[in-house]
Amino acid sequence: MSSVQTPDPNPGWLSEEELFQARQRLPILYVEAVPVRVDGMGVVTEVGVLLRASPEGSMSRMLVSGRVMYGESLRTALFRHLEKDLGPMAFPQLPASPVPFQVAEYFPLPGTSVYTDARQHAVSLAYVVPVTGTCDPRQDALELTWLTPHQAASDEVAAEMEGGRGALLRSALASVGALH
Repeated sequence: MSSVQTPDPNPGWLSEEELFQARQRLPILYVEAVPVRVDGMGVVTEVGVLLRASPEGSMSRMLVSGRVMYGESLRTALFRHLEKDLGPMAFPQLPASPVPFQVAEYFPLPGTSVYTDARQHAVSLAYVVPVTGTCDPRQDALELTWLTPHQAASDEVAAEMEGGRGALLRSALASVGALH
């Protein structure tokens, strides 16, 4: 009897050990999304920020975020993470062009960049994505809070975000003219 292995149905996934090893040697590519609600003129009226609990029990605000898998397009990765974090009925309106409003480079050592991630060196392509449906946070997100652009850009919200994501959120709002 021969042992024929079936192909991995998710060949883009790394085991926890493989991911740890890769993070020690390579920058990892991510996509991040700032979910927004817009009016009929395309003006941002609300900004969605996720509330998450860490395994240690601390609470923080986050953006939609996740890795791009091997062989996966940016558009597919962005849609997958929006659906994973906001639920299948969020109905994100992906940009016609996959050009991000910013490329954020996260470093494991504070002081190298405004963006930090103690686990790794990561490069993140960041997008502002309008959503038109009902958002029902999933996975490790406890809730999605809708804020006005002014509230989202506040020092209070930035203080609740890790790794410099408050600065990324402000940059997102500036990129769509939502900061006055």
